[in-house]
Amino acid sequence: MTQAQVVMVDGKDLPLHCPTNNTPAWNSHPRVFLDITKTGEAKCPYCGAEYKLMPGTEPHGHSIWSAPHH
Repeated sequence: MTQAQVVMVDGKDLPLHCPTNNTPAWNSHPRVFLDITKTGEAKCPYCGAEYKLMPGTEPHGHSIWSAPHH
């Protein structure tokens, strides 16, 4: 059994989705957006890749679940 990959991300990677733009086409699955802003980590339901925000990263309102501000 292989261990899931842990990917460190920062603000430029938000909004976060898996597979990322760096994922080879042969290793792809349907794109899913992951909300990493609440806990600082997320796990892809397709491939099990784990994503963690780098320490000190400020998401600045990149939550895909937040309502637009008017």
